[in-house]
Amino acid sequence: MNQKAIVIFDIDGVVRDVSGSYRRAIADTVEYFTNQAYRPSSLDIDQLKSEGVWNNDWEASQELIYRYFNAQGQSREQLQLDYNSIVAFFQSRYRGTDPDNWTGYICDEPLLLQPSYLEELTQASIGWGFFSGATRGSANYVLVKRLGLQSPVLIAMEDAPGKPDPTGLFATVEQLENGLNETPAIIYVGDTVADMYTVSKAREINPHRTWIGVGVLPPHVQETPVRSHTYGESLLTAGAAVVLSNVQQLNSVKIEEIVSSQ
Repeated sequence: MNQKAIVIFDIDGVVRDVSGSYRRAIADTVEYFTNQAYRPSSLDIDQLKSEGVWNNDWEASQELIYRYFNAQGQSREQLQLDYNSIVAFFQSRYRGTDPDNWTGYICDEPLLLQPSYLEELTQASIGWGFFSGATRGSANYVLVKRLGLQSPVLIAMEDAPGKPDPTGLFATVEQLENGLNETPAIIYVGDTVADMYTVSKAREINPHRTWIGVGVLPPHVQETPVRSHTYGESLLTAGAAVVLSNVQQLNSVKIEEIVSSQ
């Protein structure tokens, strides 16, 4: 059976709403390591991520801490932040303190798609998988435990360099194609500038294939029309072919429409 297209999903902000989990953990971590002097707002975090290189939330937390102290006149060399301590604190908030029984913010993440949506793609001969900067444990928590997917194709943080490096995207495609002869269009669905840059870089490295970036507005930016518009524009500027307000709008009809317009 010929695949009409392959859709690869980012997870955070696309499959699950992380505004009250990952993003809350960033704010908690920055607040803790600045001795309660600074708690970044949702806009502060968006602004950092719009630079396109802060896909890793541990590194984003560290960068916000550095920038706060830099603004107070302290240099990075003076600070000597302990990255492992930042990661450990972040994880204690996001996963909880018990490594075997997670009780942190991850437990309360609203889902942004249903298994029936993925089933519809399968019925329409559209392959799908996941490439995410989340850890494998965190990604599987939502894909397997909450969505009930059986062994989904997944490239996670441990498997590839961070975005916008497209290595993980290539690896996901390779697993999904599994020796297929045809080369269907590849759609990568993400909610950040880094996700769209990943598609551009994939195109530079392998221009013989069709690479399409589809942007999704994460829930936290949809609170006001102005913020939705500004965020959507940043995704389009970064290379998105189209920006949707929910991933499930990318149904088989929409996919065919987007692929044929390329």
